[in-house]
Amino acid sequence: MKKWSVCVLFGGMSPEHEISLRSAESVLNNLDPERYNVFPVGITKEGDWILYGGTDYSQLPTGKWQEHPGNRRATISPVRGQGLLNFEGDCVVRERIDVIFPVLHGQNGEDGAMQGLLNLAGIPYVGPHVAASAVAMDKTLTKLVMDQAGIAQADWLLVRSAELEQHMDKVIARMEARFQYPVFVKPAGTGSSVGVSKAKDRLALEQALLAAAVYDKKILVEEFIDGKEIEVAVMGNDSPVASVCGEIDSGVDFYDYDAKYITDTSTAYIPARIPEEVAEQVRETAVKAYSAIGCQGLSRVDFFVTKQENRVVFNEINTIPGFTSISMYPKLFHASGIPYSQLLDQLLELAMEACE
Repeated sequence: MKKWSVCVLFGGMSPEHEISLRSAESVLNNLDPERYNVFPVGITKEGDWILYGGTDYSQLPTGKWQEHPGNRRATISPVRGQGLLNFEGDCVVRERIDVIFPVLHGQNGEDGAMQGLLNLAGIPYVGPHVAASAVAMDKTLTKLVMDQAGIAQADWLLVRSAELEQHMDKVIARMEARFQYPVFVKPAGTGSSVGVSKAKDRLALEQALLAAAVYDKKILVEEFIDGKEIEVAVMGNDSPVASVCGEIDSGVDFYDYDAKYITDTSTAYIPARIPEEVAEQVRETAVKAYSAIGCQGLSRVDFFVTKQENRVVFNEINTIPGFTSISMYPKLFHASGIPYSQLLDQLLELAMEACE
C-alpha cells in the first residue's frame, strides 16, 4: 500500500496557539507511521513557518520544538504542484504532500484563511472548506444561518466594539431592555471560550464587553440558557454521521478556558445524562446544523438541553475542534466505536474523497 505524505499544521498566531500545540501532539503521536510519511509544520506566534526536525512530539506543548537543530524554515506554496517547500541554506527542497491536517484553532487557522491557501495550492485537507469555516468561526453569521435553518438557539444581539467607546450607556440599556441577567458575552470570532464572560449585573456586563472587544470588533451578547452542556461529534462529507452525545459538567459557573484546559474541575459524561429520545434529537439537530453551514470532514456541535423541559438549544459549531488527549471530539467517537488512530485515518480519507 502506498504511503500518503501528510502535512500536519499546528501552532498559529491566534490566542488558541497553545491548545493547537497540545492537539497536534496527540494527532502526531497517533498517526500510523506504517501508513503515512508525516511532515509536522509549526507556525510560531510571530507567523514563522517551521518544518519540525524532531520526532519527540512532547516538545510541542512546551515550546521547545522551536529550538530543535533539525528545524527548517518552510511554507506551503500556493502554486499548484509545488507542495511543501523547506529551505536549507540557499537550497529549496520540495516535498510532495498528498493531504494536509490543519490542527489549527481560531484566527487564520479555522476561519477560512488557511483553507483558502490550501485551495489555491490544490492540496486536499481535513475539515470544512472556506465558506463553512468562515461562517462557523463568526458566531453572529452562524446565528443567522441557524435562524434560517429553523434551529432553536439562544436569543442574541450584536455589539460592535466601536460603539463601546462613545455609547457604552446606550449599549448596556439596549442589552437590559432585551435580556435579564445573567447574560453571556462572547467575541464573535474566538473559540475555546477565549474572551467569554458571564455577566450577572451592569458593572460585570460593561467589563465583559470591554474584555471581549480585546479579541474582536464584533461582540455577541446572548441570553442565559439554564441547561446541561451537550456536545456531539459529526463526521462525513455528503452523508455525515453523529457520535453519541457527551455532557460537560464544568464544576464552575460556566465552561470557560481554564475549566477546559487548565484546572481539573470539569467532568465529562459519555453518554450524556439525558433521555434517549432527547439524545437522538440532539444528534439529528447536530447533523442538520452541520449541513446548514456546509461543513465537510468534521465538526463538533454544541448544545444546551434545558433542565426543566429537556428543550434542545443550539450553542455553537467548531470546525476544527480540539484533538488533545482530553478533547471531546475524539472521546465521543471512541465511545461510538472508532478509536483515535482509526478516526484520523477516516478524516484523512474524507479529505481525499472531497477533492475527487
